[in-house]
Amino acid sequence: MIDVTPNVPEVVAEVRDIFERYEQALIDKNVDVLDATFWNSPYTIRYAVTEHGYGFDQIHAHRVARPPGPGTKEKRIRLEILMLGRDLATVNFEFKVRGRELIGRQSQTWVRFPDLGWKVMTAHVSTMAT
Repeated sequence: MIDVTPNVPEVVAEVRDIFERYEQALIDKNVDVLDATFWNSPYTIRYAVTEHGYGFDQIHAHRVARPPGPGTKEKRIRLEILMLGRDLATVNFEFKVRGRELIGRQSQTWVRFPDLGWKVMTAHVSTMAT
C-alpha cells in the first residue's frame, strides 16, 4: 500500500529547508546548488518565463548562461508545500516580480529518491498581471 498521508510535519520541514537553500542559490547564482537540487535526468523539465529546459543538460546550460545580478523576486507572497506520504511533494510559490506590476508563480514537483534524496523533477515559472 502506498502512503499518501498529507503533510507529515517533519517531512514538510525537510522540503522547506531544501527549497529555501535552492532559493538562496538563485540569489547567489550558485550553479552547483541549483544543479544538485534537480534530478540529473533527460526526463527532468523546467519551464521558465524565457526558456524551456527539457532534460538536466538544457536546464544546466540555461543556469550557466543567466547573467548575475538581482533575481526577479522582489517580495514573497505565499508559499504552499503539499506532501503525500514521505517521498512526494509539490511546492507552489507566489512572489512580486521585481520592478514590474506582475505576480510570479513557481511550482515544483519533488521526489525523494532512495539513493539521491530529494530532487526536483518538474518545475514551472510564469507571471500574470496583478
